[in-house]
Amino acid sequence: MERPAWAPPGIDISVPSVSRIYDYYLGGSHNFEVDRQAARRAMEFMPGLPKIMQANRAFMRRAVRHAVAEGVTQFLDIGSGIPTFGNVHEIAQAASPGARVVYVDHDPVAVAHSHAVLLDDEHTGVVAADLRKPKEILAAPEVGRLLDFDKPVALLLVAVLHFLEDADRPYDAVAQLRDALAPGSLLILTHASYEGIPLTEEVAGGAVGVYRDIRNPLVMRTGEQIAHFFEGFDMVEPGLVSMPDWRPDRSEDGEDGETPEDPYAFSGYGGVGRKA
Repeated sequence: MERPAWAPPGIDISVPSVSRIYDYYLGGSHNFEVDRQAARRAMEFMPGLPKIMQANRAFMRRAVRHAVAEGVTQFLDIGSGIPTFGNVHEIAQAASPGARVVYVDHDPVAVAHSHAVLLDDEHTGVVAADLRKPKEILAAPEVGRLLDFDKPVALLLVAVLHFLEDADRPYDAVAQLRDALAPGSLLILTHASYEGIPLTEEVAGGAVGVYRDIRNPLVMRTGEQIAHFFEGFDMVEPGLVSMPDWRPDRSEDGEDGETPEDPYAFSGYGGVGRKA
């Protein structure tokens, strides 16, 4: 197996990674053949997976613009993945040039790429850390350098919590992060669910099985279970909804390649909460 020049040393390119699979779904080039094989296997069960990822990215962009419009210009993006066109810092800084962003991921490829992309941007930082250990994230020097927790911060947990099993105590992790945030802070969250997928749960479960086989179990939660992540936050209108239904901006559909009419785009949930 040939190692691409951009692959950081020490990366095992024989093991698939969820962030590189996600990059493949979005049409990115920072993935290995092992990632593409896993992605294609999952798409045999759920061919609309790229549509779901595009809807997820489009939601994230709208939510970041909403945060800036509300005066929130600090962003902590946990489970940020591999930087692709229209990432958080680009959207935030286009709306507010001084916006500060810290990306957090535990995938070494995602971290290495983030460092490369953000080399000359003094308003952004990258942290190698895991959502399961929120105290380590909050104590990271880059977080302390760039973010002022006495002022509102937008916490992004976009397409990451469904990779935490209940044994990982995801609700506790979110609560610890919430407790560190100032009033007026925002939680921007998306999560996979069987609800909204235009397939039977049995067929969709085949795609979920692919993630389990690569030792990255995908935990499908109900809307009610996902809503519990927002405890301590007031939901921003229109609440917890399918991603294209959250403050749709039809003018951006071409930019994101999202077709809101595509039934797969309505799989899962997205929402924004404000800390009182």
